[in-house]
Amino acid sequence: MTLRRKIAWALGLLVLALGALYLNRIHILKYSLGWYTDIVHPRGANQPVPWQVGPAQASAPLAQRPPNIIVILADDLGINDVSTHGGGRTAQGVPTPNIDAIARDGVRFDQGYAGSAVCTVSRAALLTGRYPWRFGVEFTPTPGAMARVLPALYADKDRLHKPVVDLDKAKQSKDFNDLGMPPTEQTLAKLLKPQGYHNIHIGKWHLGSTPEMRPNNQGFDESLFMESGLYLPDGDARGVSSKQDFDPIDKFLWPNMRFGVSYNGGKWFEPSKYLTDYFTDEAVTAIKRNKNQPFFMYLAHWGVHTPLQAAKEDYDALANIPDHRRRVYSAMVRSVDRSVGRVLQTLREEGLEENTIVIFTSDNGAPGYIGLPEVNQPYRGWKLTFFEGGLRVPYVAKWPGRIPAGLQYRPPVSNIDILPTVLAAAGGKLPTDRVIDGVNLLPFLSAKAPVQPGRPLFWRDGPYRALQDQGWKLIVSERPKKDWLFHLADDPTERTNLAAKEPQRLAQMKAQMQAHHANMPPPLWPSFLEAAVEIDKTLDQKHLPQDEYSYWVN
Repeated sequence: MTLRRKIAWALGLLVLALGALYLNRIHILKYSLGWYTDIVHPRGANQPVPWQVGPAQASAPLAQRPPNIIVILADDLGINDVSTHGGGRTAQGVPTPNIDAIARDGVRFDQGYAGSAVCTVSRAALLTGRYPWRFGVEFTPTPGAMARVLPALYADKDRLHKPVVDLDKAKQSKDFNDLGMPPTEQTLAKLLKPQGYHNIHIGKWHLGSTPEMRPNNQGFDESLFMESGLYLPDGDARGVSSKQDFDPIDKFLWPNMRFGVSYNGGKWFEPSKYLTDYFTDEAVTAIKRNKNQPFFMYLAHWGVHTPLQAAKEDYDALANIPDHRRRVYSAMVRSVDRSVGRVLQTLREEGLEENTIVIFTSDNGAPGYIGLPEVNQPYRGWKLTFFEGGLRVPYVAKWPGRIPAGLQYRPPVSNIDILPTVLAAAGGKLPTDRVIDGVNLLPFLSAKAPVQPGRPLFWRDGPYRALQDQGWKLIVSERPKKDWLFHLADDPTERTNLAAKEPQRLAQMKAQMQAHHANMPPPLWPSFLEAAVEIDKTLDQKHLPQDEYSYWVN
């Protein structure tokens, strides 16, 4: 064969290879995150976490020390997933006795709200006590490649409302690791340091993965960091999975997520067991090692976020639930409640219970894309929406001797209130160089305390916004162009839209909303995609033209 023919053949093969790559470009992008992770972050075998050891002896009796603080945050746990609020799966053998015990021994917030209907924004609100759009955290961190993948993932011809993608903005987006909470913010961990606290983060972060944005630079002394999103390796005999073929994002997660954690920014390694139980084991160890000094623990579980994976022991214990997906999900709820119980038991065993504040809540409501219609009942909406189902969450707290047992707190509260409340309990001071939106709830948490004065609560996701004030709630949307106005005092499940019947109140609340948002800084990163969410139906249910929907802005 002549040299010319060899070159021609080589060029031909190159063209065919490039053509094949082009034709399969979306498929390659679907798997690129997982491939990239395996190359850049190879995971070592499990290794012991070298938790720091606190003082051998306490410097003062427990009652004279600032209280220990434990915030347990579940992920995507709906208000109807726990029996505390009168719902749950008790009849199916999945009560939540340990979460319920916090309410029994302390306070149940009947109108407990997340700071947002999505992970990152809500977590930033909790840790700062501020509306995160005050410092540019407004959208969910999303890899730019999703702008090219999403339309293909949602290519179903029967889908009524297509995703909206801005490829130019996606190209301008920062690296995924750079999207998070700026280190200039004063987190609860930073503010507790002057009071002598040892601060521990365990689990999900989702507030940036650069060294500057990770927990160790945001006030935490130690961080056991969830690096990806599997509870166990796919196919592991210790777990049982439920894969949702109707959910395009679920199909994206399985090949791309990995089973890995790191300690204090070190190399990735695999946990020793099912992720929820592993984080709990490590929380127990960290509590024991710090029992002689004030500590703040932020235990941020991945449970019950997708992909749906349960520990086999929990799944096997629920043989009475015939539906596989519901059984897997219920088993995941069971593991989160067990985690709460083990933390509470450790506090009792170590003699710490009487001076430890324990708060349990969720970062937002449960999503409709898991196909379980009961998770947020009786409320409408899901994660990613500003209806009550997306925002109202399980919310309980205890502090023996300071918060009366069995207290039911009726005024609306938000996770922005956690920082000012526990900081006051610790004897700390709020920063004076910035607006703190949360309220110290301690003065109102007693049997004869005054009623908390009313105040508005705001939520924001680009042009999709909500306001709750004086028993009324307004939701405004650009896509579709629509206003929803509800009188929550009479209509807590948001069934009757009064926007047309109450034009004066609608105008007043719109002006109030506009005034709040008027001087906010621009987002730290742009939104480049929007996706429709049906308000009253799960993703696997048939959607009809008359069904109400809103668009989530990433």
